[in-house]
Amino acid sequence: MNLVLIGYGYWGPNIAKNVMFSKDFNLFGICDINQERLNRAKTIYGDRTKYFSDYRELLAMDEIDAFALAVKNDVGQKIAEEMLKAGKHLFIEKPLAKSVKDASVLKKLAKDNELILHVDHIMVFNPLVRKIKGLIDQGELGELLYYDSSRVNLGPSIKEDVNAMWDLAVHDLAVIDYLSNGAKSLKVNALGLNKYSSKEALTYLTVQYDGFIAMLKSSWISPLKERQVVIGGTKKMVVFDELKMDKLLVYDKGIHYKEKYEEYGQYEVSIRNGDMYSPFITEEDSLLNSINHFADCIKTKSESISNADQAIRVLSILEQADIELRHAD
Repeated sequence: MNLVLIGYGYWGPNIAKNVMFSKDFNLFGICDINQERLNRAKTIYGDRTKYFSDYRELLAMDEIDAFALAVKNDVGQKIAEEMLKAGKHLFIEKPLAKSVKDASVLKKLAKDNELILHVDHIMVFNPLVRKIKGLIDQGELGELLYYDSSRVNLGPSIKEDVNAMWDLAVHDLAVIDYLSNGAKSLKVNALGLNKYSSKEALTYLTVQYDGFIAMLKSSWISPLKERQVVIGGTKKMVVFDELKMDKLLVYDKGIHYKEKYEEYGQYEVSIRNGDMYSPFITEEDSLLNSINHFADCIKTKSESISNADQAIRVLSILEQADIELRHAD
């Protein structure tokens, strides 16, 4: 299948590289309005692909099966709508849109034209996240109690189009949605700091789901770089740290609740300390997994696990959090 990448800026080069590794896609072309970026792409891919500066000339090309869109949200909505109207499958960077309303438009266009709309919620395709999903589904963790995430670093830039929450917490919201099979969010609270730009460079987001709670810290202004998630269950707990050698640790630790206790001084709860282990998981490229899943969905005509419905659930939480941030000003 022929795929064209639109946007060769920050994330586009990673998509292009992985499409080249894909067993199902041919990188038919790279499109960017910036000639300097196109020249940079040409030094890497030479005559192995084609180069375009205007995406509109591509919409009517029958040989193109799909587009990968990696541009800013403020221009991406119009382009995405045109691609879906032209009958092209769409791989699009997160977040899907700037609002639930805009995302719903894309969802309807994809459905009406029987197209695959795949949102690159890349963490969903991380093999370690898939392992955690398996542990939850098999009941090894017990009931989910909490999801605690810290995604912080210094920079690399203070963005003006989105805040740190839309840039970083969006990953965790997609992962939570995947792990919990789309659990409903009941309450959203958010606090943020926007000292350096009009957008918050530091945010604290708390989401009360049906049965568990999530606490997500996102920051571009931390002296430390952290990519750590702690997941607590009633049976076991998990620590997922992308920056550590042992990225996934499973702890057989928890709280044992006593319905009755006989002597004064005994507590209704006791601490359970068990073994800790790091499961072996074959290393895989999450972005390549995402691209391959997109291809499989096209071939089998099946919905992506990171489809518009998942993206809309994530966007709904982000929109509620934005309202909380405005009220806190």
